[in-house]
This record gives sequence, C-alpha cells and structure tokens, in this order.
Amino acid sequence: MTTPDDRPERPARAVPRPNAVVGVGLIVTGADGRVLLGQAHDGRWELPGGKVDPGESFEQAAARELAEETDLRVAPGEVRILTVQLSPEAGTTRLTAAAVTGSAEGTAKVTEPHKILRWQWFAPEGIPEALYAPSAAVLRAWRPELGRTLPPVPSYDYPTR
Repeated sequence: MTTPDDRPERPARAVPRPNAVVGVGLIVTGADGRVLLGQAHDGRWELPGGKVDPGESFEQAAARELAEETDLRVAPGEVRILTVQLSPEAGTTRLTAAAVTGSAEGTAKVTEPHKILRWQWFAPEGIPEALYAPSAAVLRAWRPELGRTLPPVPSYDYPTR
C-alpha cells in the first residue's frame, strides 16, 4: 500500500510487552552497624524494598518503600545505589537496585502485617540464612565477605561506581 505521495506506508511499530519487574532492596544500617530485616509469614527474612513505580528513581522508590513498610524516614538523597542486579533465573526478568542508607530516622514498626511479622536489627555476621533471594543478593553486593554465610543466589551485578 502507498500513501497519497506514492511513498510506501510504514507498518505500525510493535510495542514490546512488559517482561520485567524492577525493584529496589534497601539495606538500612543503624549507628551500631546492625542491619534491619523483616520476617515474612513464611519465616524468611527480607530487606525493606519493593517495586519502582513509573516516574520514580531507585532512590525515591527506596525512601517510599521504607516509609510504607517500616514507618522509618529517609530522604532520597541519603540513599546510595551500590549496584543494579539482573537475576538470571528463568521466568520474569528481575532487575533490582541494591541500595544502602545509614540515615533512616524513627522507630521501625510493622505497618503491613499481611506481609511482615516483625522487624529486627541484626549484626552483619548474625544475619539469618533464611533470606528472600533478592535480599541475599543485595546483602552480598554490600558486603561480599558475607557470601560465605548467605544462601547462594546467582545474579549479574552492575556496580554504579
């Protein structure tokens, strides 16, 4: 088919279907160096974090998710992205930003009891082995020496620095 000026008509460009989950896992450290983890109903522990909403930066998503899940507050400018991780697991592609902050203010409390039973602070060497896989990958990016005690979780890490 041609257009009125005899140029071939361009077929409509196919729009790719979404095939990934984009999220952020936030390591919150206290003044004493301990890390905040939440225990889910299945017994596994996880970092605060979640999906990045359209129009958000990783830092904004981390600050929002932290407030929603724990009632702790941090300014997005106080969140540092360590690496972006691509999970090689089959199924949906998972892209996770590994983030860290030592500037959260307030007292952690359970604000989503349908997801988290409790929040607890752990020394890095005392982090439980029963971890949600993306949280284990984020913690390993933060402190590679923890890899000896964390469950093995494959990920492709793309450091931001």
